[in-house]
Amino acid sequence: MMKQQDVILKVENLSKQYRLGVVGTGTISHDLNRFLAKVTGKEDPYLKIGESNDRSTKGTSEYVWALKDINFEVKRGEILGIIGKNGAGKSTLLKILSKVTGPTTGCIKYNGRIASLLEVGTGFHPEMTGKENIFLNGAILGMTKKEISRKLDEIIDFSGCERYVDTPVKRYSSGMKVRLAFAVAAFLEPDILVVDEVLAVGDAEFQKKAIGKMRDISSQAGRTVLFVSHDMTAIKSLSSKTIVLVDGELGYVGKTIDAIEFYLKNNRSKEKIFLVRNEDKELYVKNIYINENNLIVTNIYSGKELKLKFELNKAISELEAKSISFYVVIKNNLNAPIFTISNRFDNGYKVEKQENRFLICNIPSLTLSEGNYSGTTWFSYKNGFSDAILNAFEINIISSDYYNTGQMPLAFKHGHFLIKQNWNAGN
Repeated sequence: MMKQQDVILKVENLSKQYRLGVVGTGTISHDLNRFLAKVTGKEDPYLKIGESNDRSTKGTSEYVWALKDINFEVKRGEILGIIGKNGAGKSTLLKILSKVTGPTTGCIKYNGRIASLLEVGTGFHPEMTGKENIFLNGAILGMTKKEISRKLDEIIDFSGCERYVDTPVKRYSSGMKVRLAFAVAAFLEPDILVVDEVLAVGDAEFQKKAIGKMRDISSQAGRTVLFVSHDMTAIKSLSSKTIVLVDGELGYVGKTIDAIEFYLKNNRSKEKIFLVRNEDKELYVKNIYINENNLIVTNIYSGKELKLKFELNKAISELEAKSISFYVVIKNNLNAPIFTISNRFDNGYKVEKQENRFLICNIPSLTLSEGNYSGTTWFSYKNGFSDAILNAFEINIISSDYYNTGQMPLAFKHGHFLIKQNWNAGN
């Protein structure tokens, strides 16, 4: 029994070790060594070896720690976000919490019933109908048939699968499986709901419903939610507390805003801008210049001029230049679009020469708050899609004294744009 009455889940020194290669947990000799160590009261000899789980580097050991010394606790009614790059250990952690697999070392203390949604169709029998699977999942969670029947109509209505509820689940689409699985997990009243990235399979309408439902069961029913997602906007809106996993270790635990900043900063230092362009087309962007510099990453003070020059692979005529529809989308560090610029939005778009090799956009004052932003470009030519560059460039906006007050709003907390304003106090 836990000491603190409001702590429903406590993880202590949790670690999970895997062996790389075609062999699973180990060879007969390794298993024998482990058994001998156990019966003689000694420590497992293979716990002393192994490397951190950095998937991008080649190591020297055949053992890796998918999780290493994880410690945290979750209170009743709390929504805990779990973030980290691919391979950081998020799914392994949830599988251990859901008792799908066991930890190598450490322990987990529960104070309630757990329902998990880890993969599409988890816990469903493909030959059984949707309705039958609802009763099956409820029985697994320890509920009586009467309790499940009382919630049945709500589950079916929330899932939006009423027409298929008497059809075997094997004929469901992946999105329908997720809808039904989430409805079952949410409405059968577990004390702890564990949700992996599976909601990304659902459509936008269902994701909004699911996030709203998780918020409701936490605030109104006092139940706990553990939520894994790569969608930082969803994590920010849903979770009050977030942990960041870095190569299997606990990198940060604390307020969600601070955790997301830690995660983004950690990733940005390791990952390069991702360029995707179509050079097999008749016309494409050859180079990008930001304020006359051919740099992928550029520092600009807030409120200062931004000049974008896009060099084409060949010179085009005046008529061809007028037929181009060129777009640039500026996104924030959560990958959410902030604004779009295009020559089609400029009624003063001019073509200066007979032969034109550059498309140029000038923004007199880039009124963005301090932070990191990226630009994605694409354009159509002769009424057909021609070229796209995803995350073509990155802009680091440096804080300036834009308002002449020595103060600036924080983009992450107060919005991205700086607006000219006049205040006064009067009657």
